[in-house]
Amino acid sequence: MTYTKKKSKFPFVLSFLILVVGGGIGGGWFWWKNAIAPAATEASQPIQFTVESGMHGAEIGNKLAQQGLIESPTAWKVWTKWQAKQDATGGFKAGTYLLSPQDSLPEIAEKIWRGEIMQTTFTIPEGWSIQQMGNYFASLGYFSAEDFISAASTIPYDKYPWLPKNIPHLEGFLYPDTYKISSDLTNNPQAIIEVMLDSFANIALPVYQEANTDYTLLEWVTLASIVEKESVVQKERPLIAGVFTARLQKGMRLESDPTVEYGLGIRQTADRPLTYAQVRTPSPYNTYRNFGLPPTAIAAPGLASLKATLNPESTDYLFFVARYDGTHVFSKTLREHEAAARQIRRERNSQR
Repeated sequence: MTYTKKKSKFPFVLSFLILVVGGGIGGGWFWWKNAIAPAATEASQPIQFTVESGMHGAEIGNKLAQQGLIESPTAWKVWTKWQAKQDATGGFKAGTYLLSPQDSLPEIAEKIWRGEIMQTTFTIPEGWSIQQMGNYFASLGYFSAEDFISAASTIPYDKYPWLPKNIPHLEGFLYPDTYKISSDLTNNPQAIIEVMLDSFANIALPVYQEANTDYTLLEWVTLASIVEKESVVQKERPLIAGVFTARLQKGMRLESDPTVEYGLGIRQTADRPLTYAQVRTPSPYNTYRNFGLPPTAIAAPGLASLKATLNPESTDYLFFVARYDGTHVFSKTLREHEAAARQIRRERNSQR
C-alpha cells in the first residue's frame, strides 16, 4: 500500500479566528495550540481510518477522537468550518486513510479533505483468463475466485454499451495491466471489473475504432486472445497472427492448442502435452474440430496482440509448432509441419 505525505499548506494564523473559543488572546492561543497538536497517545503505528460515504464533518471528528487520532472534536469543527470557507468546492472524501497519531489535526484534516486515501496495486499479466484472475485475487485476500467469476458473468451494458451483445462473460475485455486502486475496492469484484473495463475502453477500444477491419469487436478480441496465448517471443507475434489470418481466409481450422485447453479447463505442459483424446473431445472451443473462431475470447490479450491481429504479417506459412524455448518452427505444408514436430519431440526426448 502506498501513501504520499504532503506538506501542510494551511497557515497556523488560523488561531486568530478562534480566539472566542478560549475566552481571550492568551487562553485562546494555548487552547488552540493544544487542540491541534498530535493526540496524546502512546500509539505510534498508523491506523486505518474509514470515512463512510455521506458522513458529516462533525461525525468524522467524533470518530477521530474516539480512535485517539485527535484531542478535540470542538477544534475539528472549528477547523472544518474555516476550511469550508477557504475551499467552497471541496469537501471530505469517503475512503480509507492511513493516519498516524503523531499527525496534527491540520495534517489529518488535509489528508481527508484532499482524499489522500490508502491505495494498493494489483497486476494482471497478458494472457490470463478470468479463472486465473479470480484465483489471483483470492490469493491476495480480496474476495473469492467464485465471486469474481460470478461478477465477470454479469455484463454491465448500462455503463459499457459497446460490449458485444449476448456474451456469456467478460473474457477478453478485462484489460491486462498494473493498476493502482483505492484499498476500499479490494472487497468489491464488480468495482475492480469496472476499473479494468475502463482501461479497455481507454486503451484498446480506440485501436479497434480507428482500424479498417472486417472483424467485429468480439471476433477481434477473440482472435487476439488466441494470438496472445500462442505467442511468447514478441517478434513472432505478427507472424503468428498472419498464420491464423491465412488459415481463416482459406477456410481451414485454426487448430490451436490453447482453445482446446480453455474448453476443457486444463493446461498442458512440456512434459504433459495434450493427448489425442483431448484434442478429439467435442467443445465449442475446440478449433481442431470446429471451423472459424471459438464463441468467445480465451484470455485477456495485451495491446501488442490486439494490434498484431489488425496488422498481421503477410505469409505463406500455414503451420507452426512450438519449440521449448518460446520460439516456433513455421511451415508451409502439413508434411513440413509434421517433420518439424517429430524433430522437436526427438530433441525433447534426448534432453530428458
